[in-house]
Formats: sequence, structure tokens, C-alpha cells
Amino acid sequence: MRTRIGTRLILGAGLTTAVVIGGMAFTVIRSHTAQLLAERTRSADQLSETIKSSTHFDMLENRRDNLHRQIRSVGGLQGQGIRKVRVFNKEGRIMFSSASEEIGTSLDTRGEACYACHQEGRPLDRLEINARARVFRAPDGSRMLGLIAPIPNEPSCSTADCHAHSSKQSLLGVLDVNVSLAEVDREISRSRMVILSSAILAILAGSLMLWWLNRRLVVRPVAALVEGTRRVSEGDLSATIPVNGRHELSQLARAFNDMTSNLADTHRQLAQADKLASVGRLAAGIAHEINNPLTGVLSYASLLRKRMEHDASACEDLDVIVRETVRCRGIIRGLLDFARPAAPARKPMDLNDVIRRSVSVVMTQLSLHQVDLSLGLAPDLPTVQADANQIEQVVVNLLLNAADAIGEAGGHIRATTRLGPGDTIELLLQDSGHGIPAEDLPRIFEPFFTTKGNHGTGLGLAVSWGIMEAHGGALEVQSELGQGTCFTLRLPTHPDPEGRKPILPTIT
Repeated sequence: MRTRIGTRLILGAGLTTAVVIGGMAFTVIRSHTAQLLAERTRSADQLSETIKSSTHFDMLENRRDNLHRQIRSVGGLQGQGIRKVRVFNKEGRIMFSSASEEIGTSLDTRGEACYACHQEGRPLDRLEINARARVFRAPDGSRMLGLIAPIPNEPSCSTADCHAHSSKQSLLGVLDVNVSLAEVDREISRSRMVILSSAILAILAGSLMLWWLNRRLVVRPVAALVEGTRRVSEGDLSATIPVNGRHELSQLARAFNDMTSNLADTHRQLAQADKLASVGRLAAGIAHEINNPLTGVLSYASLLRKRMEHDASACEDLDVIVRETVRCRGIIRGLLDFARPAAPARKPMDLNDVIRRSVSVVMTQLSLHQVDLSLGLAPDLPTVQADANQIEQVVVNLLLNAADAIGEAGGHIRATTRLGPGDTIELLLQDSGHGIPAEDLPRIFEPFFTTKGNHGTGLGLAVSWGIMEAHGGALEVQSELGQGTCFTLRLPTHPDPEGRKPILPTIT
């Protein structure tokens, strides 16, 4: 069964969150338990010191009845959690106890109640509070805290009249106080419930947040990417993916949209290139079949024209035949140039010089159309390996097209050269003509497509594009109706040593 990436992310993040929160909860519970036990231990130690202080003079004067009464009284405070109070002598015999049945009995000095003082076989004079405390279970199963408080020998004890102890004896006995940990255990249980409930709620809230973020940041973008990929695989290159946010998936969506846009442009260009190749092959065959008959028609029409110079009416008809035949031959020549362009004879070429020669060729025609031509030629352009004659043919064709677009009312053309992107140089030809309609832009490089009516053959731009293709360059056009047109001719400064495919024309 397939598992989604988002589900895996949620499970992984949820488990990690649960482990982290569980570890934190365990640490907090453990710390809180230790804190409660430490407070209870300090309370028991204070109680021990209080009992020792209150019974000090009774012990000093050996008032045993008072000692029994006070110990039974303190040991009877069951409501305050005190379960038992006992006094041991140094041999482990119970001398006083709140449980009268224990008086006179002895404990094993190796037991848990005596181990702290008698470890390593000898009593210790001073012990830390933690070393004197022990936790054990009572017969009823409840937890108990036992705290022993050594009763040291004092000078007053060794010099008293009632009884005497040797001054060399450092420890007279031990006071053992047992208190219940039931309240502590209840507090620990409540704390555990609160902490565990908070941890579970935090895990659930985190999982819900992860689920929401997964839906918003992963599931929907991934679903959109899958849908867009499916549409592209079915041939719909107009498919786009909404770009939301600034995360990695939005960058992927943006890259996907750029990819589909480039694929669409490449598809259009390849379709156009295939169309041009098909038309070229057809044109080559037609031109070859038509060229010879046209030559015969032109020759015989010219001979008849010379023989019938006395017949003005016949001469006019023959002139029409000759003129139209010459026009047809020009179209056939254009077809041949388009279908079987000559390979460029690459030599070092200065683009600025080519532009100046091209301008000298068309300057008279531009003047007749009242077109002003201005040049902005960069002086530091590098030379390029290209066929100067073919590039001049392209420039002349573009200049004449610009003059035709301006019309009889006059206008201006601006020719600019500059360094292009990468290792290229560019020629920009901008005119103030009427512009090209948006619906005609994708077809301007097609053979026989023209907006000039009978004044054009529709082969000039197709041939120009073929020349630029052969040079590994590009021919781009930008136009807006009523705002003029700008053609950009781009040539590489170095020939392509790897024989990569040439740049296709770009239309915007």
C-alpha cells in the first residue's frame, strides 16, 4: 500500500515530539518527586530536632516516664503523618517507642534502619541528612520515610549525677522517626496525572498542527504538482501551478511553471521549424520544376517583344508578360534561397561595417519614403566569424521591411549595436511604423506569409531566419500595434565548436 510523504512526515514528527515531550515529562515528574521527598525529609529532620530538644532535659535527668509520655504523644499524631517514634541505644536496643510493645527489643544493626550508622562495622559520628533517610514500605503496603537522628554524647551527660557516660563515647543512641509518605504519593500521583495530561494534550495539539501544516504546505502543493505533471504529460503545455509562499515547494512550483512555459515556446518553435522544413522541401521541388518553363517563357516573350516593336498594343501585352515572368523568377529565386540556403562562408566580420554598407544600399529608398535613419554603433564591438554578405542581406531586408511598415507618411528608424548576453553581439532595429498585430506575430517567419499584399512575397523574414539559424544566432521581434517594431539580431562572437543546435527565433 502506498504511503504518502505527508503521512510519513507526520508520523516521524509525531513520534519525535512524543519522545521529546515524554522525556521532558519523565524528567519533570522525577524532579518533582525528588523535591517533594526532599521537603518531607527536611520536615522529618526538623521534627527529629524538635523531639531531641524537647526531651533533652528529661534524658539528662533520666526522667523516663516523661520521655515515654512525650514519645507516645508525638507518635500518636497520626493525622499529621507521624507513624512511629523510637529511641535506640548504641547496641540497637529500643529504649523508648511510641509502640510500647517494641520497648526492650533489639534490632539487627545490619538492617536497613541501622545500616547508615553501622556501615563498615562501626558507627559514624556525623551523617548527612540524605544518608540518614530511608524509604520503605509498611506492612499495610504504604510507603514510609524513616529518618534517624544520632544522639551525641555531651559533657553534661558524662558529668551528670544521675547517670554517667564515658567521655570517650561519642554516640549515646539514635532517634528514629517514621512518617507516612501517603500525602507525598498522592501529590506525586496528581502531578503525574497533570503532567501526563499536559503532555498528551501537547502531543495531540502538535499532531493536529502538523496535520494542518502538512495539508497546507505539503499535500496541496504536491497534489497540484502531480496534477500539473499529469496535464503536461497529456500534452497540455498551458498547465500552471499556483505559487503560494516562499518555501521549497513554492520554488518547485515556480520552476515547474517556467519549465512548462519554456516547453511551450520550444514546442511552438519546433513546430514552426518543422513547418519551415516541410515548406522548404516542397518549395525546392516546385522551384526546380517551374524555373525551367519560366526561363523559356521569359526568353520567348523577350524575342517577341523585339519582333513586334511596331505594334504598340502587342508590346504593352508582352511587357506585362515579361514583367510578371521576371517577378515569378524572383519568387522562385527566393524559394531556392530559402529551401537550399548556401552555407555561410565564415570570416572575421565587423558588424558595424556591414550595417554601414547595408545603409548605403537602401539609403535612397529610405529618403524617398521620408524615413530618417539614425545609427548608434558601439565602437568596441568584437569581430565575429560570419558571412558578411548573408548578414548584409538580412540587415537590408529588415531595413526595407521597416520602411514599408512606416509608409508614405514618414518616420524614423534607429539602428543600435551593443554587446549581448554571454559571448554575443546584438543589432537592434527599431522603427516608428504601425506595428504588427498580436495575432500575426507567431506567423511572421512562415514562408509566403505577408501583410504587404501584392507588394511582398512573404519570404524575406523566412530567409533571414534561415541565415541566422545557419550562423547559430537568433532573430527576435517585439512589436505592439501602433507603437512600432523592434527586431533584434544576435550573433555569437565565437563559432560553436560542439555543433549545438542554433537558437530559434523568439517572438514577443
